[in-house]
Amino acid sequence: MTESIIEQLKAAAKAKQFLQQFAPDAKKVALEAIAAALVQHEVVILQANKIDLDRMDDEDPKKDRLLLNSVRLRALSDSVRQIADLADPTDQLLLRKVLPNGLEIEKITVPLGVVGVIYESRPNVTIDVAALCIQSGNVCLLRGGSDALHTNEALVNVIHAVLDTQGIPKDIVQLLPVARKYVSELLEATKYVDIIIPRGSQSLIDFVRANAKVPVIETGAGVCHTYVDKTADLDMAAKIVANAKISRPSVCNSLDTVLVDADVAATFLMKLAPYLEQVAVEVFADPIAYRILEDQKFSNLVAAEEADFGREFLDLKCSIKTVEGLDEALEHIATYSSKHSECIVSSNELAIERFLNIVDAAAVYANASTRFTDGGEFGLGAEIGISTQKLHARGPFALEKLVTEKWIVRGNGQIR
Repeated sequence: MTESIIEQLKAAAKAKQFLQQFAPDAKKVALEAIAAALVQHEVVILQANKIDLDRMDDEDPKKDRLLLNSVRLRALSDSVRQIADLADPTDQLLLRKVLPNGLEIEKITVPLGVVGVIYESRPNVTIDVAALCIQSGNVCLLRGGSDALHTNEALVNVIHAVLDTQGIPKDIVQLLPVARKYVSELLEATKYVDIIIPRGSQSLIDFVRANAKVPVIETGAGVCHTYVDKTADLDMAAKIVANAKISRPSVCNSLDTVLVDADVAATFLMKLAPYLEQVAVEVFADPIAYRILEDQKFSNLVAAEEADFGREFLDLKCSIKTVEGLDEALEHIATYSSKHSECIVSSNELAIERFLNIVDAAAVYANASTRFTDGGEFGLGAEIGISTQKLHARGPFALEKLVTEKWIVRGNGQIR
């Protein structure tokens, strides 16, 4: 085992120089070749993924996030092609002016540089980050979790093989070792790394925030609520809540807490319960919701505790709380939200607009599932993660945000 990743970090910093001359057409060719190679090497990739899957407990909710199959691999390939078709976000002129002293000033977009991404059991992140960084002219350092070690190695091997055939330095996409001792080295590498992006659990994000000397953009944790207003179409509300919880429970935009107006709680929960029963969702219910569901003989029912609100379940589990109107719902969300994605289901336009304006989150919905918070769904091709902070990027952290600004000043002898 190597004692340090310093040589990898140095190679990444040096690779920035190549990317400064990496033409948009060459990026597109490289990405299209990577997209094709993912499908061509399906057998090898899925064999590696099976090794990782076999090491994980079947009851672990992260197992679904780790899983690759033919359908998901082709979706990844399509995502890379979509990124290749997006406009290059670099070298865009943002401002041009001539000062009274004759200085010509321009502001343009440039790549962030070396982007380090720390993530957990999601091999799709390996491909999404690599493709986004290539298209935006950034070097990427990928530190995936040990759960996905073999899968990530197979995916990066495919990328490196493509880069080799096109004479592109492999150092623009690097997979770092998974041993924890290297994480601190990465977080402190201010000389070589320009930005760190943690994507995963709240504990991972907290660790990176507390220990990084390199600037950090947070993505990942999502405690997502849906508030069912007393004016809501309750059939529609039940479908929205069910989709937000059931369609992919292990991802960050899935629902964690249902807030329902007490006036319609009994009727709404009667409509929602069959959806949840069908896939054995475990419900942590407040006293009112508990009595209603108990009367309906709901089978997976637990009395909610304080810790069940503000909890990111990432599983077929959710909490339910009855509230006395919009004000209480807003107060609950303000207290427990991770500022990821929040939703109101209502037919009251005033209530909807108040909710959309007041709720402090990266994505706020009216009458639609929070599962849409996704770079691909928003037409951005893919994303590195969902940023829940307010500086530089918020919401899907995609191609358009993998740049910063640079001032170009041209003169003819001016002095100050």
